[in-house]
Amino acid sequence: MTTATFTGKAEQPTRGAQASYLTAEGFTLRSWLLTKDHKRIAILYTISITLFFFVGGAAATLIRFNLVTPPGLFQPDTYNRLFTMHGIVMVWFFLIPSIPTTMGNFLIPLMIGAKDLAFPRLNLLSWYLFVIAGVLGLVAIFAGGVDTGWTFYTPFSTMYSNGYVVLALAAVFVSGFSSILTGLNFIVSIHRLRAPGLTWYRLPVFCWSNYATALILVLATPILAITLALVAVERLLKVGIFDPALGGDPLLFQHLFWFYSHPAVYIMILPGFGVISEIVPCFARKPLFGYKFVVWSSIAIAGIGFFVWAHHMFVAGISLYAGLVFSLLSYIIAVPSAIKVFNWTATLHKGWISFDAPMLYALGFIGLFTIGGLTGLFVANLAFDVHATDTYFVVAHFHYIMVGGMVSAYFGGLHYWWPKITGRLYPEWWARIAAILIFFGFNLTFFPQFILGYLGMQRRYASYPPEFQIWNVLSSAGASILAVGYALPLFYLGWSLWRGKKAGPNPWAATGLEWRTPSPPPPHNFDVTPTVTRPPYQYRPDPEPQDV
Repeated sequence: MTTATFTGKAEQPTRGAQASYLTAEGFTLRSWLLTKDHKRIAILYTISITLFFFVGGAAATLIRFNLVTPPGLFQPDTYNRLFTMHGIVMVWFFLIPSIPTTMGNFLIPLMIGAKDLAFPRLNLLSWYLFVIAGVLGLVAIFAGGVDTGWTFYTPFSTMYSNGYVVLALAAVFVSGFSSILTGLNFIVSIHRLRAPGLTWYRLPVFCWSNYATALILVLATPILAITLALVAVERLLKVGIFDPALGGDPLLFQHLFWFYSHPAVYIMILPGFGVISEIVPCFARKPLFGYKFVVWSSIAIAGIGFFVWAHHMFVAGISLYAGLVFSLLSYIIAVPSAIKVFNWTATLHKGWISFDAPMLYALGFIGLFTIGGLTGLFVANLAFDVHATDTYFVVAHFHYIMVGGMVSAYFGGLHYWWPKITGRLYPEWWARIAAILIFFGFNLTFFPQFILGYLGMQRRYASYPPEFQIWNVLSSAGASILAVGYALPLFYLGWSLWRGKKAGPNPWAATGLEWRTPSPPPPHNFDVTPTVTRPPYQYRPDPEPQDV
């Protein structure tokens, strides 16, 4: 959490006279579609990924309805298309872009004292590429369906799968270019556009986390792009690359795919770490414990993440010695993640904690991510992984990290910066109810899946033996509660846009440059470039919120 004082005209927020970014360019469709303002582009991204979130969530709801009573509502082919739809939409079009493209786009220039990102036109282009990719993906899903799973495993995806596989591959391929442009923009902006005095060790942890994420985006995404292009070539031209019937090697696909997709797990979760590292110190009224350890743990995760990919392949045919090496590396990468949890816990210790909605989401994140991380150590163990591979244990572990963790962080950050983004306050009690429903609904949904997986229930099956029904019923009941929790913010945040109380420049009494601007910020953020004069280790013990 960065405590930054600065000099210049920007120190006192402009009151009322200056138009905000929402009104300065007008409300015409043209003004939004051609904008180069990073804040407006962040809003465009938010609208887009919200649509994909509910499309993917609807598919997940149908999956859980199907599993209440075997043999279920859908034929196996339809069920395969549903879980593929859920995975493709949620992974590629929500989880990966969620925090970087929305809060990262909006906040990084404000946090570093810049007027915009380094490449505003590339920023807008990245959104257009994302929309094009999303349209291609939705056409593939709804026109003919895709039944490969979100991993596109070969030779299934190259020879035997039905549906619009190549179109789905093209969608993910194009979305990768959008991610690369976003990552490039963040790297250059943080290197070149920081305000005077904002040294590397004065940067907010949110910026550090997105910087580490950007490195992975730029370095790893091209591997995914060429891998998916090769799958399309093999499917269309019958060139032997991955299919053993054509002289190819399916293990080669898994190595290439997971070389990107395991770092992609950290693309999804590292920005969430940054959000939590901003929220916890603010609502504990303490500086973040071990700032440098938190910073360098993000960089360590980004680096080590490139060396862990084959722990997804313990039963795929790699050698025992390779499995031992990747098992060890999987345990090593748990260390920097644990450092963050310990530092957040130490920050909470003896703090003046206020349980506002962002803090409830942050606490939920810490609990759910800890469970997900600990169960990750289970599947990193060679012996246990033989038993757990392709079972619901892996499904539960993945969702505790990605959905329980990442989505909780996304909602926490959305509530935390909502007053800054919109200039309005939301109904606090409704937000707290939503946070509590999400936490308990999530645990009721996915904890039974650990038990199902341990008992041997395989994932991706439309039916199951009767002895597994009680746990599936509990899981589906939790999913209904979770759906209500996820839907609630859409209503009360939407209501707050028109009826919410106006927010001051700093309703949380937080620190950092973004809270020194009006709410919502003006188009160019700062009239005069601020100068940062204080390191991030200081925090007023009991600050009072600023008035408008």
